[in-house]
Amino acid sequence: MADTEEAEGEGESEKLMTAPEPSSQEKDPAEKPSIEKVRRYRCPGCGADLLFEPKDGALTCHYCQHKELIAESKEAIVECDYERFLKVLPEQLTDLAPNTLEIDCKSCGAKVTFAPPVTAGQCSFCGAALVAQPKSPDPILAPAAVLPFRVEKSAATEAIKKWIASRWFAPDALKRFAVPGGISGVFIPFWTYDCYTVSHYTGERGQYYYETEYYTETDANGNRVQASRQVQRTAWYPAAGTVTRWFDDVLISGTRSLPAGALAELEPWDLPELKPYDPAFLAGYKAERYQVTLPEGFEKAQAVMSVAIENNIRYQIGGDTQRIYSVQTQHSAITFKHILLPVYVGAYHLQNKLYQVVVNARTGEVQGERPYSWIKITLFAIVVISILYYLWWAVQRP
Repeated sequence: MADTEEAEGEGESEKLMTAPEPSSQEKDPAEKPSIEKVRRYRCPGCGADLLFEPKDGALTCHYCQHKELIAESKEAIVECDYERFLKVLPEQLTDLAPNTLEIDCKSCGAKVTFAPPVTAGQCSFCGAALVAQPKSPDPILAPAAVLPFRVEKSAATEAIKKWIASRWFAPDALKRFAVPGGISGVFIPFWTYDCYTVSHYTGERGQYYYETEYYTETDANGNRVQASRQVQRTAWYPAAGTVTRWFDDVLISGTRSLPAGALAELEPWDLPELKPYDPAFLAGYKAERYQVTLPEGFEKAQAVMSVAIENNIRYQIGGDTQRIYSVQTQHSAITFKHILLPVYVGAYHLQNKLYQVVVNARTGEVQGERPYSWIKITLFAIVVISILYYLWWAVQRP
């Protein structure tokens, strides 16, 4: 394994790639989640920084092409007890990157940590110049797992080019995203929640039936005649009951710096491929601190759960249609994980409005906001009207 700033020699550097065996006290994730410090990994050949390479999943020197495999962790990814973590103690927090830097974007509010040689001269989320002085990051609740980058930056750039090409009415400024170096690889914080729910409901079951309705109309000869038609009616019957459900890994974004709709469209994520948190996976990338707190995240998760619970209730009520009057849900056995998911982000301003494009760095899927060029729309409308007018003229001419 390569040398680091905090250790010298081959024997010590090998230890850095494998998490040390925790003590009996540290093994309890509800007491104190363990996390390794983010370090700069040095190439044993030339001394340059090793960066995580999505192509082969190894730490790679971009100068001499030396590679270091990241040791597989034998530690399981554990769920943390939600109720116990509501009373967060100082010892339950950790420095995500005590020897890295953090900077606050005054434009969009993002808090991003990064380690040299990564720089933060421009905000990855809004494109604004970062003029504030970086500082040491504040302690946070430690990530339990990370989903490594799999899509290379060049492939993400190509995916954005194709996305741009499909936006016919976008202004030319959108092409900025296709410029190499115009996007940044960032780990976005997410929460996952597991929960058992018991929901008591009241409502009504609707059964359709049909009645014959008679009416008068005018026939083709101008005579008034009587006609009939079938009209759908609904008979309502009271319904009440209980539905139970186990929710696993309800995914909630921990960022406010990216549009929620675009992030949701990037799903599904291949969460079974999550790796126990290892700072080596972050080498060469930025990581955003969570802005949505643990309780706020669970409130959002409850809203997601309520949609699924309502669908279960409607299915249990049955009939042709349903009315739900009340639902009382108890949540128990609540656990959570703090995880980091990889994206590429590009941003620019047009007419004082921020537009962002996000790429799922596992699948290459592109989602984002786009402006419309009214000049292009107007020209297109003129062309269409001209073609229609010409066709009309061609038909009407003798």
